[in-house]
Amino acid sequence: MSNATEDEASVVALWRYPVKSMMGEELNAAEVTQQGVLGDRPYALVDADTGKVVSAKEPRKWAKLFEFRASFVEPPLSRERLPHVRITFPDGRSMTTAQPGLDEALSDVVGRRVAFATTAPDKPSLEEYWPDIEGLTYRETVTDEAMPEGTFFDLGHVHVLTTATLERLRELHPQGRYEVRRFRPNIVVAPTGGAGFVENDWVDRTLAIGEKARLRVTGPCPRCVMTTLPQGDLPKDPGILRAAAQHNDANVGVYASVEQDGPIKRGDSVRLV
Repeated sequence: MSNATEDEASVVALWRYPVKSMMGEELNAAEVTQQGVLGDRPYALVDADTGKVVSAKEPRKWAKLFEFRASFVEPPLSRERLPHVRITFPDGRSMTTAQPGLDEALSDVVGRRVAFATTAPDKPSLEEYWPDIEGLTYRETVTDEAMPEGTFFDLGHVHVLTTATLERLRELHPQGRYEVRRFRPNIVVAPTGGAGFVENDWVDRTLAIGEKARLRVTGPCPRCVMTTLPQGDLPKDPGILRAAAQHNDANVGVYASVEQDGPIKRGDSVRLV
């Protein structure tokens, strides 16, 4: 999109994840605020023993999280007054965050004592397991990763991914199932021109989405073991991460900060400005 015009790219999918590392909600429209997509990752579970944020980045402890689904009981209207969330458990039952006994029920299923958190710790951090894959920063080890202060985000407020990147990864690892849900983006963009890892050229540029929203692309999105984990009918597949590590420095998509709030919806134009 170096000489982008209105019709060169468009939004084809929108997602938010009310509870970190649980399955989220696909949307037709969303509001982008200074804190990211409204309703995205405002909540998380916290390990009652360590105080660390619970994340499927350490699947040997928390892989069960991918079997939960979280959705708002009604559409959120502001970050300050978010509605309760309905959490659907692996066995199909559900509880809302207004119900007593939620922490105990979650703890029973994940096998460790956890607490549902509505605010992030002062210095939030999580454990990340690095599988033995060539090209990763670490291999076969666990690190403590700091998170942006006061948030449950990993690095950036908004994660953008293009269909071109997914197509390139399919070419590199054709037996893999490169579906959007493996990568947990907020905004999926379909460019009509260009191929390969096109988001790499967006870093330090501004994306205009629709009439008002403006996102500043801050850097690539480094991927982790979460992309390889089974979820629903998607099988475990280390080749997903291996392809990204060997061919794009383990990056898939980009992170962005919000320069200007605004509504976004499927079909909106996306252009570099």
